[in-house]
Amino acid sequence: MPNPNTEFHESLTTMRDVMEHADCLISQEQVERALDRMAEEITANLGDKLPAFYCVMNGGLITTGHLLTRLGFPLEVDYLHATRYRGGLRGGELFWRVSPEIPMAGRHVVIVDDILDEGATLAAILDYCREAGAASISTAVLVDKQHDRKAVPGLKADYCSLEVADRYVFGFGMDYKGYWRNAPGIFAPKGL
Repeated sequence: MPNPNTEFHESLTTMRDVMEHADCLISQEQVERALDRMAEEITANLGDKLPAFYCVMNGGLITTGHLLTRLGFPLEVDYLHATRYRGGLRGGELFWRVSPEIPMAGRHVVIVDDILDEGATLAAILDYCREAGAASISTAVLVDKQHDRKAVPGLKADYCSLEVADRYVFGFGMDYKGYWRNAPGIFAPKGL
C-alpha cells in the first residue's frame, strides 16, 4: 500500500526541482511594469463606465488581484470558472464550473485571465458574454503566447502587455500540474 507521506514528498521534491531548473522568461519587475501599462490603458478607456470585471479562475486570480489595485475608479468584480486544462498540461473539452453572479446585460464587461494560448476557453467565454447581453466586452490577459494555433484566427486580447514564446509557462497565475501559480514571474520548465 502506498504511503501518502512518501507520495507527497516525491511530489514536493519534483515541484521544487521544476522551479529550481526553470527558465525565467519574464521577471516579477517586468510583470509589474506590464500591469501598470495595462491599468493605464483600461483607465483611459473604461474609467468612466462603471465596468464589471470578471476573473477567469483559477489562472486569472493573481493577474486580477494585481490589476484591480492599480485601477482608481469604481468597478464591480465577479468571477467565472471555465477550464480546458483541469490540472493537465494540454487543453481538452471546455468544462464550466461556475457562472458569474453579477448580470452582464447592458454592462461594460472586462474578462481578466492569465494567458491567451490557443484561446478556445476565452472564445467560449466571449460567446457567453455576448449571449448575456453585455454592452461591450474587453479582454485583459497578462501574456499572449506567440504561435499560429489560435482557436479563432486573429484572436487578440484588448489589453495585453507581455508576449512569450511557444513554450509551456507557469507563474503569476499559470500553473505547472496544479502548482507554482504563486511563482514570482513567468517561467518555463526545462525541455518544455
